[in-house]
Amino acid sequence: MVTFRRLLVLVTGLAALTASLWFGVVSVRAAGSDHVRWDIVDFVTFAPPTFTAGGAAFATAANPSSLRIRLTGSGTFVAPASGGPSSAVTGGGTWETFNGAVSTGSGMYWVTGLTSWQFANFFSPGPTDLIGNLSEADSGNVILRIQYSDGSEGILGVGCHGPGAPNGIAEGVIATKAFVTYWSANPPLPGVNLNRTVFHVTK
Repeated sequence: MVTFRRLLVLVTGLAALTASLWFGVVSVRAAGSDHVRWDIVDFVTFAPPTFTAGGAAFATAANPSSLRIRLTGSGTFVAPASGGPSSAVTGGGTWETFNGAVSTGSGMYWVTGLTSWQFANFFSPGPTDLIGNLSEADSGNVILRIQYSDGSEGILGVGCHGPGAPNGIAEGVIATKAFVTYWSANPPLPGVNLNRTVFHVTK
């Protein structure tokens, strides 16, 4: 009986320690971690380029390509210095799905976790930033886990190819919703206020 009780105390203590290490990232800022805000942005004007929060972006599925999703949103996350996942997330936005021009559903979504964050570079001077400090605006990509208001789950991918960014970063969003894969980010077009994003990062 004594041995069993000691074992129970040990297991309980280890479980509590594991829980504190796992969930502690929500409230404790790890050394070297990135604190990041992401936004699907709205351009107030293109001349000069001036952006704020509150934009929208589309992504397209395949088989058939008439399936699209429209997303708005913003949020924050803490990316551990280890590069691993994190539950230190906030934010969400709205979703609407389409088959051609016909709306097939709409609602809200919420971010539930960070899967991957890749920083690329800080913006070079140029645009006017009405969200935050332009010196903290940057390019990169993130993969977030999300929950939709209709009960389905999925991922949201946000990519920003800002001023001075290296090649290879797709600007816009991708997503999954249940089994549907909206993996083609609709590219931004000159003078069209859609499919643009930004990150702001601090250490």
